[in-house]
Amino acid sequence: MPNSSSAAVKAKRSRRRSRAPREDPARNELLSSSLQSAQQCLLQQDYGTAFVHFLLALNLAPALKDLARDSFRFTLQKWADELDGVGRIQELFDCYEQALELFPKDEVIVNSMGEHLFRMGFRDEAAAHFYKALKLKPDFPEAKENFYRVANWLVERWHFLMLNDNGRNRKYQLAIQRAVQDGCRTVLDIGTGTGILGMCAKKAGASEVYACELSKTMYELACEVVSANGMANSIKILHKKSLDMEIPRDIPNRVSLVVTETVDAGLLGEGIVESLIHAWKHLLLPPPTSEGVPLSSPPQTGRVIPAGAAVYCMAVECHEIRRHHSLCVSTVGGLDLAAAGHIRSPVRCSGHTDESSEPYTTERLSRLPGGFTALTEPCRVMDIDFNNPQELEGLSLRDAAELHVHVIQDGDVDALAVWFELHLDQENSISTGPDEDTCWEQAIYPVSSQCSVKRGDELLVEASCRDAYLRVSCAGVMKSNQTLHMDQAASAEAPSSNPELELCSALAGLQTHQDLPAPSFSLECSEIALLNNSNYHECFRKAMAKLLSSFESRGSEVKQESGSSPGPLYVLDVSEGFSVISLMAARLGPARAYSSVEKQQHQALLQLLARENGVHEDALEFWLGHVEDDSAVLQRPDSEKLWSAIVLDCVEICGLLRQNLMEKATLARCLLEDGGRIFPERIVLHGMLVESDTLLQESAVQGTEPTLGFNIAPFINQFTVPVHVFLDLSTLECTHLSEPAEMFVLDLMNTNNNYTSRDVRVRVNASGRVTAIPFWYHIYLDPDVCVSTFRPDSHWKQVAVVLQRPLVVNAGDWVKLRVQFHKSSISITAVREEEETAAH
Repeated sequence: MPNSSSAAVKAKRSRRRSRAPREDPARNELLSSSLQSAQQCLLQQDYGTAFVHFLLALNLAPALKDLARDSFRFTLQKWADELDGVGRIQELFDCYEQALELFPKDEVIVNSMGEHLFRMGFRDEAAAHFYKALKLKPDFPEAKENFYRVANWLVERWHFLMLNDNGRNRKYQLAIQRAVQDGCRTVLDIGTGTGILGMCAKKAGASEVYACELSKTMYELACEVVSANGMANSIKILHKKSLDMEIPRDIPNRVSLVVTETVDAGLLGEGIVESLIHAWKHLLLPPPTSEGVPLSSPPQTGRVIPAGAAVYCMAVECHEIRRHHSLCVSTVGGLDLAAAGHIRSPVRCSGHTDESSEPYTTERLSRLPGGFTALTEPCRVMDIDFNNPQELEGLSLRDAAELHVHVIQDGDVDALAVWFELHLDQENSISTGPDEDTCWEQAIYPVSSQCSVKRGDELLVEASCRDAYLRVSCAGVMKSNQTLHMDQAASAEAPSSNPELELCSALAGLQTHQDLPAPSFSLECSEIALLNNSNYHECFRKAMAKLLSSFESRGSEVKQESGSSPGPLYVLDVSEGFSVISLMAARLGPARAYSSVEKQQHQALLQLLARENGVHEDALEFWLGHVEDDSAVLQRPDSEKLWSAIVLDCVEICGLLRQNLMEKATLARCLLEDGGRIFPERIVLHGMLVESDTLLQESAVQGTEPTLGFNIAPFINQFTVPVHVFLDLSTLECTHLSEPAEMFVLDLMNTNNNYTSRDVRVRVNASGRVTAIPFWYHIYLDPDVCVSTFRPDSHWKQVAVVLQRPLVVNAGDWVKLRVQFHKSSISITAVREEEETAAH
């Protein structure tokens, strides 16, 4: 039998060889024709047809995928950009799905799809694609840069601070333990994040624990964390809002305890009231009656942790807040801003609000540059009982409470600062006040009208919960028993000896303003801070004036020689957001200035300022109205003309270089006339060595101790990014271990001067641990005029590279920094020179 089996095997093998695929002339002809057509369409820039031909060819002959990969990637990218440009979004994603069927593990295609998703606002999905691309190719720089940028959106930096806050975590744990010991054995964790509160409940002995999380990223993270801590089978996590949960579809019965920390700096901004009202109605056992329940039997009632909160506020004077929310200068770059009327920020709590406005912003008062002055004592604004469903339902219907707050210091009220004390239970509370070491910032309610107060005055503060937001506003000032409402107080003169005369004067002024209403424009906070940056605009005025003057001198020589007058100069400003640089250029000389501002009210504001500053209406144009799409924004003003100057916005407000900066500069250089210039012409990066535990706490979870022994750090630290943005170096808690040093140079006018990496030696002047390298930029508009992003009046923040492992150094050591630049991303590694020498 063995011999016969062997014969059978041989026979099968023989049959397989005899049935090898035969040549199919029709198939081969179609394949050849498709490939030829794809290449021909590429030459004709018909990317849509080329994509279809490539799909057909590669489906017919998968063996050709490696050979055609680069051409296919290029075709997909071009066709996707075209579809994106005309808004054919569904077709765009259909193309990517077809491409990924052919190349499921192609990191370039996966990353490119993520970029389109991110531009359309699908951040979770975009991050998943960037993360997948990095898994496919860990050293893929484009995916790495994209993931670092999106990670800050997906897992916001406060997650790290919160998890590193052992005091906060411990108090929540104690409150949960006590509730479970009191008989609350079934628990729902709303907005679970990493799952830490749900795990506290399970560890305390809860029989059933459920958790819900809306963010896909955080939901997947929580599942990983719970599994790693051995609780995957005992905690059920749902990827949905609690408002969408139902019994018995999502959980079998009502629970006896809801735990949540869906509170922001303004307490109610994350929707805690709405989610708790829904929970009391649909998911949670009813609250205890006034008679209570016997302790000997398990409670058939529900409760919430936190049990309630007390809200506090105080009035503050703070230049840093003022310059982001109010126009503080009357002129800028030679332009009179009086015609601008009242420029307001989108952060406002009173008056006429719209969908674009927010009732408050957030700041950590203890870190504000220049500090702040408390003008009143802290005042208790309201108390909220989260265990009283009726109170929660009536919260938004309450009339605004009016409080009289005594002024203890002369000054100008720039904002009301608000914080709260979160009562977890009867014994455990957490305060988010400005004097506390807490992971929370404070809520800032800017005062839109100028309001000067004297010691002994009383501020009238109104507080409500309209639209389920905490709204606190300054309604007026009581001076010598006379009440000035906020609009009156703004127009009142300095206090006189006659309060009645002062009040009448204020009312008369108010009437005048009613007859001739001043215009009102809304700008983003960063745009207002930019307008208030006088140094920035004065530097631009000097540099632009020198350039235009050089062209005028040359034009005069041409006129003398030829007798004909040269045409106007063309200046293009492609700054992001609102910018007056184009208007400054139009006012300085015979220039046609083009602005890329898009919003109609921004264009209206520029036109108004142009009229009031004597700029002819033909001298200012809005360039995006002349081009078909944003990608063509740097094109020539007309077929015969080149730009005399192009203003590029090089640095984001957060402190990062703008994406594709060098590509834009390369294109811009090709569009300059002889003698023309890009502003800026050069960017010099400066940095220093620092030791900062604060940056470590805000960048990654530091082991298991702060997280109560739960293993969370390895999972959330996947979203750690090496570059910490929106940093204010002037108030950062840190020790300077070196002097500032020049670290890198980007030449926008001469590409031959650029490089991709540079080694820098920095001398240590104090012993310690190098944990980070903060950096900022000197932006050279010309060889003599420089703007720094590290000034008290700067509208930019700074950034810092946080080292993965702190570097122990002693005074006198030399540290070698390897600074690398890829596209718009800066990376820095550090090593002691002694260690590097020993390694070699």
